Amino acid sequence: MALPDISPVSRESTAEIIARQLRDAIMRGALPPGTQLGETELASQFQVSRGPLREAMQRLVSEGLLRAERHRGLFVIDLGPADVYDIYSTRSAIEREAVIRVMRGGNREIVALALDETVRAMAAAADDDDPTALSDADLKFHEALIAASGSPRLIRMARTLLIETRMCLAELQRTYQAVEERVGEHNQIIQAIRSGDEAQVLTLLEAHMEDAVQRLIPGASLHATPLKP
Repeated sequence: MALPDISPVSRESTAEIIARQLRDAIMRGALPPGTQLGETELASQFQVSRGPLREAMQRLVSEGLLRAERHRGLFVIDLGPADVYDIYSTRSAIEREAVIRVMRGGNREIVALALDETVRAMAAAADDDDPTALSDADLKFHEALIAASGSPRLIRMARTLLIETRMCLAELQRTYQAVEERVGEHNQIIQAIRSGDEAQVLTLLEAHMEDAVQRLIPGASLHATPLKP
């Protein structure tokens, strides 16, 4: 049956490519929080017209990674204490549901093996004194955990949250006295998944999120009254 108003599927558009590169630059800190995005400069760097660039930037506005200020332009979002609290409390809910699905899905060992790989990458990055690679591997652990849930909606909801999390990780990693502490937290979660102890995995995951919040916002807690902007 022929459907009206349906066009052939095309390759990734210029706007999608630009949005992906800007998203990656925000995530890795190449475009730090508060940075103003200048159309003229970016169009020159990407060697494109302003049309696809504006489309790409509007995508990031809709994702919440850029904010628009009237008469001033577009800026990379700043993450204040209330934002950090919101990111981790929402992630906690999403990853909790992902864990429940993993633990009841019958493929725990496959999931554990995938998570093992990310933790090995964390350890290797620590040995190489590469904080960027360490944070990337940390994020991949949580991406893999959510992906293992098999829920496209959990994966979709987590996408922007994990980019915002990556923005927090540079600050978070400064709070650890030893990298082994960070690696150990993730290994404990994997061990609990392997053992089949759902309650223990959830407890460890909650403690992991709570620890991150307390490191990033001294005196705050996911169990306390939510922070307000």
